[in-house]
Formats: sequence, structure tokens, C-alpha cells
Amino acid sequence: MTKETRMTKAGSLSACFLRAASFLIPSDCVIRHTSFLFILAALLAAVFVLAAEERVDQPVVLLVVGAAGEAEYATNFARWAGLWEKASRDGGARFLSIGQTGTNAMTDLEQLKRALSNEATESAAELWLVLIGHGTFDGKEAKFNLRGPDLSAADLAEWLKPFRRPVAVINCASASSPFINKLSATNRVIIAATRSGYEQNYARFGEYISGAVADPQADLDKDGQTSLLEAFLMASRRVAEFYNAEGRLATEHALLDDNGDGLGTPADWFRGIRAMKKAKEGASADGLRAHQFHLVRSEQEQKLSSELRARRDELELAVAKLRDAKGQIKEDDYYQQLEKLVVELARLYERKGPK
Repeated sequence: MTKETRMTKAGSLSACFLRAASFLIPSDCVIRHTSFLFILAALLAAVFVLAAEERVDQPVVLLVVGAAGEAEYATNFARWAGLWEKASRDGGARFLSIGQTGTNAMTDLEQLKRALSNEATESAAELWLVLIGHGTFDGKEAKFNLRGPDLSAADLAEWLKPFRRPVAVINCASASSPFINKLSATNRVIIAATRSGYEQNYARFGEYISGAVADPQADLDKDGQTSLLEAFLMASRRVAEFYNAEGRLATEHALLDDNGDGLGTPADWFRGIRAMKKAKEGASADGLRAHQFHLVRSEQEQKLSSELRARRDELELAVAKLRDAKGQIKEDDYYQQLEKLVVELARLYERKGPK
């Protein structure tokens, strides 16, 4: 018998590897430790798969800070950006920032285009694009001011075309209203700080929505989380309070669009979280989809998988649209359709579980 084969079971794994170097590995060591390595490899693979699934399910906040122009604005924009970063961290979102570090060979416009091209276009996880800065409008085209070439609404619309995942674009800049018409689409929430491209004064809306997006005081329906709709409503109210307190004529009036019609709805059309007015064209109400976007979710909401949450959102939207159309549907048909949707919602919550 060789010295190697007389080694007891208490021999170390490192000793086994040393013996491997001299090609004197006994069969029992090979079996036991090869099995161990296979198990370890399988465990590591499972961890990587889970991590990948977590990344797919993870919301993304892409924040762009534009050219400040003046030191005071730069300070303000940096503070607002910090609020978004904190909210993203609290909500478990992946946070990306453009425009806050020194310029390099790639312009901020190119960085934004690349960042969007690197994001998954098909996902149940939300993509939040936040634009903090100044904007311009020449009567034909609206732009967001960047260091270097500016971002036009048309460019951004083109870059977002491939996206089928939930997207929210919050343009906090002046003259931002034309972005609504360009970007409006199904499963997309667009918020602009102004109701017209000609509202070109410095917009304070960005300050207030940056603070409201994770503010429990903005939780109007008291469900333990603040939706994007609620943040929009709270920010709009605080903008109005600012101008009233200063005795100044308001030069900004934010709009929200989330039904794909490109029209936008002001905050004063809402009572609570429900729009009480409709456009003359008879367009459906905005706000329903925006109320399903939450950057910091409640504990109850976190228990839903992304797939269940997406289906729940579809059902809730269907219920809301059915109620809006109640006057055009026979009563029996209405209640049959409503019952079907409500029953599926109830069954969905029975299946909920940890992510």
C-alpha cells in the first residue's frame, strides 16, 4: 500500500488536491470530492440564475441631469437627484445617472442613447426616466438642455420605440409639454412640468415631485405606498402653493398622460386619485396606469411576483375601463363581465407569494 492510500477520512481537501498534482488520487477521494465540486457548482449556478431573475425583475431609474447654466440651479438639480437616488435605493431599484460627473469623450446625449439601448425592452419591471434641468421650445420642437447636444422629444421617441415594458418619463424641465405628444404610448406614463412649450421659465415642479415620489404624506389612498400619480398630484399642489404664497402668477402647470392619447391631464381635474373631468373629445381618463407605478412598494406589494403584479394591473385597468363604459353596456352584460374580472383578481391574490 502506498502512503497516499493509507490516508484516513480526516485527510484534508487540500491534501487531496496535492495528491491530484502527483496523479496518486485514490478512487474514494475522487468520488467524494468530485461529487462535492459538482454540488458546489450546481449551487453557484442556482445563485447566479436567481440573481439574474432578480435583475430582470428589478425596476430601473435612469436619471439625467441637464446643463444647469447657473450655480444656484446646479445645486438645486444635484439635491433633487439625490432624492431620486435615495428613493431608488429604498425601493430596491437599479439607479443610473447621467450628467453628474465630468464630461468625457462621449457626450451626455450619446450616454443616454447607449444607456437606453442597454436596457431590456421586454420586461415586467418598470423603467423610470427622469429628466432634471431646463428645456426650450422654438415653436416646432421641444428639447431638454444637456451639456453638449440637446435631447429632442423626437429623438427620445425614436429611442423608446422598441420598449414594450412599463415606462415612465418624468420631464421636470421648462417647455416640456410637447414631450407628451411625442412620447405618449400604451403602457407608458409621461409627465411634463408645463402645459405648453411656451411656459419657458424655470420650473419648480422637479423639486416637488423629487420629494413626493417616496413621501408617505403623498399617499392619498392610504395603501402604504406612494404611486407616481399621487406624487404628481402632491407636486402639482405644492407648486400652486408656492406661487400663491409668493403672490406670483404661476408660470408652470404640470400634465400627466398615461392612456396613450397624448392629451395630458392637469392635477386640478382630479378629486383624490380619480379624474373627474374628461376632454371634450371624450378621451378616457388619465391616472389609472400612473397609480400602478410605485418606486417604493409597500410590504404587501412586495409579496407579489412581477408576473402576478403585471396581471393584477391589467385586471384593475380592465375593471376601471368597464366601469367607465357602464352606460353603454346592458346591465346583465356589465355585471357578468365585472364578475369575471373580480373573480380572477381574487384568485390572483390567493396565489401570491414571495418573489
